Amino acid sequence: NRRKKKGESILENPSIPNPFPELCCSPFASVLSASLLPKATSRKKQVIKVYSEDDTSRALEVPSDITARDVCQLLILKNHYVDDHSWTLFEQLTHTGLGRAIEDHELVVEVQSNWVMEEETKLYFRKNYAKYEFFKNPLSFFPDHMISFPSETNAALSHSGILQMFLSSSTYPEIHGYLHAKEQGKKSWKKLYFLLRRSGLYFSTKGTSKEPRHLQFFCEFSNSDMYMSLTGKKISGAPTNYGFCFKPNKSGGSRDLKQLCADDEQSRTCWMTAIRLLKYGMQLYQNYMQPYQGRSGCSPLNITPMRSISENSLVAMDFSGHRSRIIDNPTEALSVAVEEGLAWRRRGCLRLNSHGSPIAMSNMGMSIHRSQSWFHHKISREEAQRLILQHGLVDGVFLVRDSQSNPKTFVLSLSHGLKIKHFQIVPLEDDGKLFYTLDDGHTRFTDLIQLVEFYQLNKGVLPCKLKHYCARIAL
Repeated sequence: NRRKKKGESILENPSIPNPFPELCCSPFASVLSASLLPKATSRKKQVIKVYSEDDTSRALEVPSDITARDVCQLLILKNHYVDDHSWTLFEQLTHTGLGRAIEDHELVVEVQSNWVMEEETKLYFRKNYAKYEFFKNPLSFFPDHMISFPSETNAALSHSGILQMFLSSSTYPEIHGYLHAKEQGKKSWKKLYFLLRRSGLYFSTKGTSKEPRHLQFFCEFSNSDMYMSLTGKKISGAPTNYGFCFKPNKSGGSRDLKQLCADDEQSRTCWMTAIRLLKYGMQLYQNYMQPYQGRSGCSPLNITPMRSISENSLVAMDFSGHRSRIIDNPTEALSVAVEEGLAWRRRGCLRLNSHGSPIAMSNMGMSIHRSQSWFHHKISREEAQRLILQHGLVDGVFLVRDSQSNPKTFVLSLSHGLKIKHFQIVPLEDDGKLFYTLDDGHTRFTDLIQLVEFYQLNKGVLPCKLKHYCARIAL
């Protein structure tokens, strides 16, 4: 009876008209066609693992079309790092001792698809200050004795003229010079005269002859990637430490590598930079300009990194006089900031000294530098050189480390002129106080932090100022 009454009440209620009759399906024709429905854009996702310098790692679930720049931006946001446009994703082959900086536009998942099971390959997240340095100073990257221009071109090109020739589709400079090449299937190396042209890399079978009948094809770059040798002579037995090679995509291993070796770092940098420009062309320039697009008043060849929002909202002030004033000079502002930091550190040391002993105070002064990002405790000379090389051989890249030959001293490793130089920091004792110096006591510092901050502002006895430090970041 209840069911009967319920059915009668339902029949008594008036039917509500459908406001969208066009969406109803009839038994004869389907109104909902595929054109009316939004297309399902399903992006496949994949998990990648990225390592840092201290071997900590982080797993990320990313779409299949994510680029290397996007991965760097994601890690910058997740770890709250400052974006100075030098963060780079590296591909490192552990067994063969090879590595390369993945270009910003490359698809990370596509790079991983070229890995083979026999090789232990990792992705590293670190800074590379030399990534686009050749756009800022191309003359130092292409020495006169290694580059030749077409006969119709004026030999004396301007700063931007060289770049325009490299990026042009009609003309391309010729890079030439001697390189050591490893013979295929053998352990021996042979010194040959190489030429880089738009069609590929060639070597001459007769001295330095450039006649077509004496030129033999060595490699092209569309289906291969260029790697730098990170281990030098250890694995490949190269005659020098300045090796690089070409690895075909999805190759079978080290047997397919085409290995080369230069006599010095300047020569290797010139070859590798020219090949990058030949392979990617204008894409590299677009990658370089991408962070600065939309900014007014930016010169494409002389751009300084954009400051962070918090940095733009701060103004340096001087409250030492009767009236406060804004410090417009950036050098003066930086020196004031350094003085404030030193005064703050001295006040902190005095507060600690009021509760501790003089011995504890001296121990703190000796170990205060260990918390700094630029200090690397016990690393060898070779490891320091490798770390600076991976961060880019730009003038001013540095780190401070313990000396292996003398346990009481420290070493400042600095990049200048495409070379890595090492300067010993010697401790001095005067009237019971400990000082550190780089110039036999002429300039003395109470601790290593004061020393580094001084040479960041003044060149002094060094060939250049300290600009970029090598840090072991954690993910």
